[in-house]
Amino acid sequence: MSRMESLLNRMHLHSICESALCPNIGQCFERSTATFLILGEICTRRCTFCAVKKGVPLPVDECEPDQLLAAVVHLRLKHVVITSVTRDDLGDGGAAHFARVADQLLKNTEATVEVLIPDFQGSQESLRKVAAAGPHVIDHNLETVPRLYPDVRPQADYHRSLELLGRVKEFDPLIVTKSGLMLGLGEREDEVLATMSDLRKRNCDLLTLGQYLQPTPSHHGIVRFIHPQEFERYETAGKEMGFAAVASAPLVRSSFNAGELYRRVKQWPQ
Repeated sequence: MSRMESLLNRMHLHSICESALCPNIGQCFERSTATFLILGEICTRRCTFCAVKKGVPLPVDECEPDQLLAAVVHLRLKHVVITSVTRDDLGDGGAAHFARVADQLLKNTEATVEVLIPDFQGSQESLRKVAAAGPHVIDHNLETVPRLYPDVRPQADYHRSLELLGRVKEFDPLIVTKSGLMLGLGEREDEVLATMSDLRKRNCDLLTLGQYLQPTPSHHGIVRFIHPQEFERYETAGKEMGFAAVASAPLVRSSFNAGELYRRVKQWPQ
């Protein structure tokens, strides 16, 4: 793991793997992969499930697109996942910066590019900026069922996030859309299935479901550990609903094996 950490430090880059205390960090870093975290490492929101630092962010690092390109070239990555903290302090939520990063990678590498975006407070113009850069995948995680949003994502809005995903293909129908849910926060099985159905109605292509793990005692507690067979049922149900691919297991995270999940779209009967 030290080799990957050294590279990120040397190039002044952050990873969500470290910031969010991801349980898969050892496996990913060992394989010289990471999900890059742009726009700093301090989030303007206070979601109760997330370990990312919260507070007043630093100014945007304009050198970040070049630094990230250098890291991707050095690591010879074939699929790059880029996410960010939520930057409600920026006029466009950081959309232009997302677009610059994606554009830099698409023009200078042969890697497929996946962006895991915040909700941009529902701004269609911000979403348009990101879509115009032409990433292969636009991912936005609903995270949980609508009933739990006030407790889990108090500054977010379920329907706003849902509509954001649905609008992606209005800008570019070739972009693959993706979302993810954490389970074990207190949701019921019927609520999970209803949320999955909501995503398919918005033409969401890819879905990930994983077990929520409480990062610290001060974060939202684990209400239930989901049995592996329940995860299997969700995967089967998702395929029946028409998702191109579903990754559903306790340690699945939205960016874990993201390249493999994206490649499965190519074999999907359209």
